[in-house]
Amino acid sequence: MALGLAAFAAQEILAPFLAVAADDPYAPARRRMVVEQLLAPGRDITNARVLAVMGKLPRHEFVPERLRSLAYQDSPLPVGHDQTISQPYVVAFMTERLEPKPTDRVLEIGTGSGYQAAVLGGLVAQVFTVEIIDELAQRAAADLKRLGYTNVQVRAGDGYKGWAEAAPFDAIIVTCAPEHVPQTLIDQLKDGGRMIIPVGPAGDQELVLLRKHGDKLERRAVLPVRFVPMTGEAERKSEKRILTGDRIK
Repeated sequence: MALGLAAFAAQEILAPFLAVAADDPYAPARRRMVVEQLLAPGRDITNARVLAVMGKLPRHEFVPERLRSLAYQDSPLPVGHDQTISQPYVVAFMTERLEPKPTDRVLEIGTGSGYQAAVLGGLVAQVFTVEIIDELAQRAAADLKRLGYTNVQVRAGDGYKGWAEAAPFDAIIVTCAPEHVPQTLIDQLKDGGRMIIPVGPAGDQELVLLRKHGDKLERRAVLPVRFVPMTGEAERKSEKRILTGDRIK
């Protein structure tokens, strides 16, 4: 019964663009993704804007061609350089918890395939996304441009440092895991802003939701996760802590 109601809700949410997607061979798989992975009991994604964007966004355009038949499955997929495109549910969960608003300027750390940036691009005013692997940054930038995402800017660089020239941001989303929340990212968040970030060593990570209130930071763990580690400066600082015996907070 619950799944039936979820399916009905999905049809209502997806109705405005079902006709547009009629000639898209991936449309049925995308619709099933929304119904069975996002609206299903235990998943319970309820933000109508997030559901609508993910229901029309061609996720298959962000995965290697040989994997396109798997693009809407309930799992992450490799995109090269030991990186992955996240499971659809995780993308939806993180996006919903970020509470994206049409006027927001959002920073993403870890562009990867560009899919998360595209989801955000359909929900907010501007997206600034940083990818440490140059080839992935170039590929994502090309794909986003090809698909018409004029409000997404891609930069190749170390995400630990954020994007100072474009700061402050209404929200920050991080899709790779440092062992602590970088102070640079906290500093680039607006007062009242939100950040969602996986934190912890491999095998012991939690997705953490942060809200900035002046010089105070509200912090809440919301989901156990498994993300690729943040490299670059984050990795160097982690190695230094291990060598010096400092405790990671």
